[in-house]
Amino acid sequence: MATTTQEWEQMWLPLWPLASDELAQGVYRMARGEALQRRYIETNPHALSNLLVVDVDHPDAALRALSAAGNHPMPTAVVENPANGHAHAVWALTEPITRTEYASRKPIAYAAAVTEGLRRAVDGDRGYSGLITKNPTHTSWTCHWISGELRDLGQLENTLGTHMPPPRWRESKTPRANPVGLGRNCTLFESARIWAYRQVRHHWGDPAGLGSAILGETAARNRAFSEPLPWSEVHAIAASITRWILTRSRLWADGPATYEATFVTIQGARGKRSGLARRAGLELL
Repeated sequence: MATTTQEWEQMWLPLWPLASDELAQGVYRMARGEALQRRYIETNPHALSNLLVVDVDHPDAALRALSAAGNHPMPTAVVENPANGHAHAVWALTEPITRTEYASRKPIAYAAAVTEGLRRAVDGDRGYSGLITKNPTHTSWTCHWISGELRDLGQLENTLGTHMPPPRWRESKTPRANPVGLGRNCTLFESARIWAYRQVRHHWGDPAGLGSAILGETAARNRAFSEPLPWSEVHAIAASITRWILTRSRLWADGPATYEATFVTIQGARGKRSGLARRAGLELL
């Protein structure tokens, strides 16, 4: 147990995590050493994700997680509740996924898709947010340490095969109902950025006003989640969208004159097509 405990403390990154002995009584931030004495601990720090966790709410959860046989990658650990057999299956990554405002969105979306594939492979709980996990070093749980091999997202995807959601799942711009885990981050970013692009014309020459509007809308959309993201992630998402618009968007760089000219051209083309269609319809009468 000493070796596995040491390995867990190296893999587990939070320095000031949320933790609790009873979730119904709330979770609270505390020093890392104190948190490791609690039954439940925060899975990843705010800025990084290196642990993918699936909640398997079945009495044979450990069997589902361990019976891979080419069906899914073996987990790093399975943390089981001996009272009912339910468990958290944990996969540790070779490199953490960055979730700050400067992070690329593609790895986050990729990690969300891989986590969904893992969930499908073991029939995990759709509603599990991934924020809090069972502490594998606590005596309340039976921890099965399975594999010391750290894997990247590509290796996990290759083993998951058909359990992986299709590419359109990752690329969908339509907000999903009740997103959880890393899916919340992706859904919030996609929906907020589309809204933000349409707001640019109301904030020409006022980057601070644009940033404030984007942050406000992103926060409002986050509050609609059944389990909202922490403020640090909301702020990072809004800042990432704002920075992209101010530094890379042609719409912002070209300014209102070009926007108005483009708008008039587009409307004129639409009117012309509509007129031609009506004329063609009349000729058929």
